[in-house]
Amino acid sequence: MTGTSSIWRNWAGNEEARPRLVLRPASTADVAAAVKDAVGDGLRVKAVGAGHSFTGAAVAPDVQLRLDLLDEAVSVDAESGLVTVGAGMPLWKLNPLLAAHGLAMEILGDIDRQTISGAISTGTHGSGTAFGGIATQVRALELVLADGSVVTCSATERRELFAAARIGLGALGVITRVTLQCVPLFALHARDTAAPVEETLARAQELADAEDHFEFFWFPHSTTTLTRRFRRLPGDAPLAPIGDFARRLDETVSGLGFEALNRLGTRVPALVPPIARFAARAMSAREWTDHSYKVFASARDVRFHEGEFAIPREHAVDALREIKRWVDSTGERVSFPLEVRFAAADDIWLSTAQGRASCYIAFHQYHRMPYERYFRACQDILGGYGGRPHWGKMHDLDAAALRPRYAHFDDFVALRDTHDPTGVFTNPYLDRILGPAPQATR
Repeated sequence: MTGTSSIWRNWAGNEEARPRLVLRPASTADVAAAVKDAVGDGLRVKAVGAGHSFTGAAVAPDVQLRLDLLDEAVSVDAESGLVTVGAGMPLWKLNPLLAAHGLAMEILGDIDRQTISGAISTGTHGSGTAFGGIATQVRALELVLADGSVVTCSATERRELFAAARIGLGALGVITRVTLQCVPLFALHARDTAAPVEETLARAQELADAEDHFEFFWFPHSTTTLTRRFRRLPGDAPLAPIGDFARRLDETVSGLGFEALNRLGTRVPALVPPIARFAARAMSAREWTDHSYKVFASARDVRFHEGEFAIPREHAVDALREIKRWVDSTGERVSFPLEVRFAAADDIWLSTAQGRASCYIAFHQYHRMPYERYFRACQDILGGYGGRPHWGKMHDLDAAALRPRYAHFDDFVALRDTHDPTGVFTNPYLDRILGPAPQATR
């Protein structure tokens, strides 16, 4: 285990930390020792993965644990589909490893840069009305608690801790191993189609139910949406992936090209609406078939800020129309699209889909442009429909505002208070959204 000190910044550049000490534990024992040492010195501990959260969830005031050395495949059972990996395993590395064993994650989000522990801890999800978020695939967790002890929790062992820790926000302990229920390797037939906004809104619920996976993107200044539909196929289905030239062209248009347009819009704000309309028209219709993990995730090369809320799916269209009315009435310039996805209900205590089928509405803004007014409006509008914020994306809600939105909020806080009464794993973000630990002195 090595120790250094440096400035850490997340991917979006909106959060940073200046920890007193940075450690790279190579084993669960190293993590336990680091926690015990920190407690003895009166310091707080935060684990960090890939830094792809837009919130301060992983900001470490004192001791930062970088888990990149905990990236081993501990066990892979191709017959049962149970796979145990180190908490620092990044999804981009996990997916081809699973494919080599004839396995796949049942669902993924639209990027694969996160570590498995970061993805589940913040509630990362994909789209599909029959599928929950990534955390619903977890079957067991190994954690280091605030006293340095190592425990395992599952549906049959420490069940209450398991109900909370699958989306634990880093508040209950440091995850060191994750056991996942994987499925046989499968392919996806993907179809991207441009469609008028009114047609997409009118059919959104129908399409969400008709397709294995359905989502759409909508630049608020445009009248066009890009709909994305994925159909699940057996793993041995004939593949027709995107060709190398088409992929490079895509990456140039959506990467360097889109970056250049956004920089122009930053310098000349009046150009943002026409740029957004141009970008909407440039979204290409296409079809391809590839293994699931190569279709679910896509590159995100242009940096942005992002917020996202989950609302009951039946309110999706009303909420989107309200956001559109606000943008039109205020003249707000929005350079990135709204992203709309759907997911099944689950039973994880702080899941944004706990107890209800959900529609996720994500709002973005180029990282060099003002975002505060737009994000606050989206937060207020979606909050009016009972919106729950994605734990890895931007919001300014506190414990008082969040408590009534989660049936198990107080259960989670009580469990946190029991396992970490002095706030070893707390930081300013967790203090805001959960309230301070009962015996914290900082």
